[in-house]
Amino acid sequence: MRVLLIGSGGREHALAVGLAADPSVDFLAAAPGNPGIAGVAELHEVNATDPAAVAALAVELSADLVVVGPEAPLVAGVADAVRAKGIAVFGPSGAAAQLEGSKTFAKDVMAAAGVPTARSFTCSSPEQARAALEELGAPYVVKNDGLAAGKGVVVTDSFDAALKHAEECGKVVIEEYLSGPEVSLFVVTDGTAVAPLMPAQDFKRLRDGDEGPNTGGMGAYAPLDWAPADLVERVVRETVEPTLAEMRRRGTPFSGLLYVGLALTPAGPKVIEFNARFGDPETQVVLALLDTPLAGLLTAAATGRLAEHPPLAWKPGAAITVVLASHNYPGTPRTGDVIEGAEAPGVIHAGTARRPDGALVSAGGRVLSVTAAGADLRAAREAAYALVDRVGMEGAQYRTDIALKAVEGQITL
Repeated sequence: MRVLLIGSGGREHALAVGLAADPSVDFLAAAPGNPGIAGVAELHEVNATDPAAVAALAVELSADLVVVGPEAPLVAGVADAVRAKGIAVFGPSGAAAQLEGSKTFAKDVMAAAGVPTARSFTCSSPEQARAALEELGAPYVVKNDGLAAGKGVVVTDSFDAALKHAEECGKVVIEEYLSGPEVSLFVVTDGTAVAPLMPAQDFKRLRDGDEGPNTGGMGAYAPLDWAPADLVERVVRETVEPTLAEMRRRGTPFSGLLYVGLALTPAGPKVIEFNARFGDPETQVVLALLDTPLAGLLTAAATGRLAEHPPLAWKPGAAITVVLASHNYPGTPRTGDVIEGAEAPGVIHAGTARRPDGALVSAGGRVLSVTAAGADLRAAREAAYALVDRVGMEGAQYRTDIALKAVEGQITL
């Protein structure tokens, strides 16, 4: 099988590692890729949000399967353009990707499908935002309606800060705060059949103890031994299947990866958000534990044959990833810092580049995801942080408490 992977981040490096390990894959290309992905795939330059360019590259490479990693190409309609060439693609249509592209659209779908989620208001003016904030009260949750690379959400006790974010974004969704531990569930689907992956938990705040600003994610771990035993079954029944049915009813079936961000509230799991692609950094730990060949699974979804696919198999143990971010992230990141030790197995590249002299340097906000597995969560955590210690980058920021509460049994429902 010849596979083309679209994207250049940590999620795509993790996908590339998984795809390259599938015995059915005899050719793997990535566009545009990154220095880490270059170790397992042939890199090609492409504008990932240009549907015609991506489709042309897929034809040129005689790809059997195209896997679209990031959300922006999906919302731009890249999957549609590739499908129009008769090539199987893992990723939803541009219309279906609006589940992530517009928070308002996602809320409308959830309401029509009867999905448990937070009460919310869509606001397009400061006056509307002020009224919504006053109605729902603190903690205030304000979400940019459009794509914001995981950093469009503000959760704050400050009315002024919430209102300021709403004004800066223009169109926002303001919703009630959902209390309880957060969980990420990835569901592979062909639009009808579903194959839920292992739930994971990520860490959005920059600093230990969930302090500091929201980020795209500073680490993750799986499995979640503290989660209810029926969590996946319940979310599939109450959320995933009704959502897919509503998307089919609208004439925009969703095929690809439905990311369900959940809060495990006292009233049960409720949806915080939908995404239309694998999450980063949760992908790093979920795929590290997946024993089922990845390309075969994604192909089954892309070709409408997921119901025929064997049940998923998982490796024993646990996995943890720790994100190394650049100085000043999530503000304007400092780039160009030399990185040492990033060639080690388990080090996933996200924001890296090669200088003309061959040195590996930082080139983004979240630079690396250091991932390790172990017999249990404690062993995986020790292995991950031992690997962090082997990586050198001036000014690197990372959390030291990824999965610590889970290891110490401090998460309660």
